[in-house]
Amino acid sequence: MNPPQKCAAVVVGAGPAGLAVMGNLLEKQLGGTIAWIDPLFQAGRVNRKYREVPSNTKVALFQAYATAVQPFRSVINSTRIPSPFSTMAKLDQEKTCHLHHAADVVRALTEGIVKMDQVYACRGQVTAANLVENTSSWTVRIQPADHLDEVEVITPRLILCTGSSPTQVPIPACGQHIERLDLDVVLKPSDLVSYLPRDEPQIVAVVGASHSAILALLNLVDLARSTHPQLRIKWFTRHSLRYAEYMDGWILRDNTGLKGLAADFARQQLEEDKLPQSEAGRFITKVDCGNGQEATQYERHLPSCSHVVQAVGFTRDPLPELSVNGHALDPQFDSESGGFQDAAGRVVPGLHGAGIAFPERVVDPYGNVEHAVGFWKFMKFIKRVCPQWTA
Repeated sequence: MNPPQKCAAVVVGAGPAGLAVMGNLLEKQLGGTIAWIDPLFQAGRVNRKYREVPSNTKVALFQAYATAVQPFRSVINSTRIPSPFSTMAKLDQEKTCHLHHAADVVRALTEGIVKMDQVYACRGQVTAANLVENTSSWTVRIQPADHLDEVEVITPRLILCTGSSPTQVPIPACGQHIERLDLDVVLKPSDLVSYLPRDEPQIVAVVGASHSAILALLNLVDLARSTHPQLRIKWFTRHSLRYAEYMDGWILRDNTGLKGLAADFARQQLEEDKLPQSEAGRFITKVDCGNGQEATQYERHLPSCSHVVQAVGFTRDPLPELSVNGHALDPQFDSESGGFQDAAGRVVPGLHGAGIAFPERVVDPYGNVEHAVGFWKFMKFIKRVCPQWTA
């Protein structure tokens, strides 16, 4: 192993949050190299899995993200037109768009940022990081993607933007004959069309009523209407549909309510009074799991299903092995500061997080608590806390 390299910061992950952290750290001019670690540098999961997903964010907010910091504006100004930036600028700023537009912007910004002199971009994975308390420095171990020797970096700041994946929870009465269908596949119509057999009856169970659950229903109904005439859907939900509501200067259920295409589809076709007569209702049977009848409803309705897809949220991806003075650390995220505490409630120096794995906790004027997930929300959070991280 080569001698450790000293860096002003190490940022783990190159999705929208990792990129936003890089932009903010570069703007702060820390006076040293920033190490950026990711297996691909291809805009993370949003590009790998969700290019075909309609956003629940207006184009104007993707634009605000892309121009929020000087390093990003420098990349945009030095990029030849046509580019993902000029394409985004031509879209209706008050409407939503498919996420491939946003993913392409992140990729183009990433290409520009990795070329900057202050950036040490390493394709690979962080396997472990240890904090030496008396020097307040982290020793970060990186396994490069090309299987060369491990690299070590010493830094006062380690920032985790490591992402999340769809949650899987145990389902009552889910027998061996029922195939679990990955939510990521269902949210990608170009994959879904070839995944399910066309010429035999299939019943897909969809669990949930969130944005991704409604998009799963929409994509499955599109298949049933076109290439898969024998496909039917059972929709297991515990509560009525919830929508984002635009109040005076703020949004009620901004992070949990339906928006955009999902909201339009739900209002027009899935509401109690619409589903029996709607086109979606030709293919969907709604199974009410509210009022504690979940287990009973699963036992009654799930055995007839061939597949089940869960759209019940996202779970943080595994972290590198973290330790303090060689002793294992189970860090607790502080969603106010973007920092971490140890099991005893002490602040862990120099360790920070952002993105869908470590989102900001927000409280609306009615007192509802949510976690702020979205490109622009990540950027706003990082802009607020980055001065503390770099102080």
